[in-house]
Amino acid sequence: MELESAKLFAMAFAAAIGVIGPGIGLGILVGKSVEAIGRNPDAYGKIFSTMIVGAALTEALGIIALVAAFLIRFL
Repeated sequence: MELESAKLFAMAFAAAIGVIGPGIGLGILVGKSVEAIGRNPDAYGKIFSTMIVGAALTEALGIIALVAAFLIRFL
């Protein structure tokens, strides 16, 4: 396997593994937030703001994984 093929494989693998985790995490986060709001509608503001912060941090992990994958490819 030549170097370019190895870089492409590593990029694809890093992107796939690095995005699966945050995708699952976001699904769980939103599902549990909707469930919590359904149980206690008066706490909507606090639950929603906490969910947004958690979603932003989770998305950041996915973006970092994609940046790392592109760094593998182009460096």
